[in-house]
Amino acid sequence: MTIRIKATNLSLSPALRTYTEEKLGGVEKLVRRWDAAGAVSMGVEIARTTRHHKKGQIYYAEANLKLPGAMLRAREEHWDMRVAVTKVRMKLKKEIEKYKQKTTGRA
Repeated sequence: MTIRIKATNLSLSPALRTYTEEKLGGVEKLVRRWDAAGAVSMGVEIARTTRHHKKGQIYYAEANLKLPGAMLRAREEHWDMRVAVTKVRMKLKKEIEKYKQKTTGRA
């Protein structure tokens, strides 16, 4: 599985890149069955919503997981970027579980 990380309106520090790869890389265990020939890819966007606000939910993390036959998406806003990434991981895991139930239910 390949993970592409894009930063919008903020600089992506090596620590944040590593944190994001560690958190969202764990999703790879759940999608191994579809990743036979590199068919699974994930695009992650980490962004600051505004440049002038200092409080509130000013950061968001968004992940788009491309599987064969489906595109799963999770997005979270929070005042702390690391918490937003963690919440996206939890949402994405739920989406993967729903997709697994949906695909195995058809068989």
